[in-house]
Amino acid sequence: MDRLYFRQVLAGRDTARTDMVARQMVNFQYLIGDRETGDAVVVDPAYDVAGLLELLAADDMRLSGVLVTHYHPDHIGGSFFGHTVAGLADLLDLASVPVHVQDAEGDGVIKVTGVSEGDLVRHDGGDTVMVGEIPITLLHTPGHTPGSQCFLCEGHLVAGDTLFLEGCGRVDLPGSDAEALYHSIHQTLAKVPDSAVLYPGHLYSADPSAPMSEVRESNFVYRLRSLDQWKMFMGG
Repeated sequence: MDRLYFRQVLAGRDTARTDMVARQMVNFQYLIGDRETGDAVVVDPAYDVAGLLELLAADDMRLSGVLVTHYHPDHIGGSFFGHTVAGLADLLDLASVPVHVQDAEGDGVIKVTGVSEGDLVRHDGGDTVMVGEIPITLLHTPGHTPGSQCFLCEGHLVAGDTLFLEGCGRVDLPGSDAEALYHSIHQTLAKVPDSAVLYPGHLYSADPSAPMSEVRESNFVYRLRSLDQWKMFMGG
């Protein structure tokens, strides 16, 4: 059995089954851990945080931290469009663990969720978070939000809303930056090997994941090879 524990969880199906907002938003959460030590982190806890802890317990894993891709409420809880989503603050009430964020995203996380500065561990791009003895590399990929980040762990790229199998994150929201997202996808993520498998923040495609080689071949964002083309198509 692999030492790496990796589980993709779809809100509205695997957890929060009766939550109509979760079923509509089709957010993924991820559980990543070290089977030998039993330590695990959750990426973007939202909707049914108790259900996420139950999944870990059923797999004989225990929560030791949280990784945040970005501060939007459908990923970490908060209020949007008249709905209140359970998330990070609710999870910390159940388990006191560090929350790993990009430095540029920290203030947004606090504002949206109500957690405190003391709950956060702020990072720069290129930092590593250890879960047990397994390293997770943090890739700062601004554009969708200023402090968006992706996580690379043993050939698994958890990309949040930076990159989907089809398309990429929106750049028409407060804090978005089309040019920054272009550089994040075409420069920062260019360092991720073709063999790595992309795991997005939403189920916006028929498949829940795909090798980067396939994504680079089929996703239209890779056909926009210049910044001028990108801005014409994406705006900004």
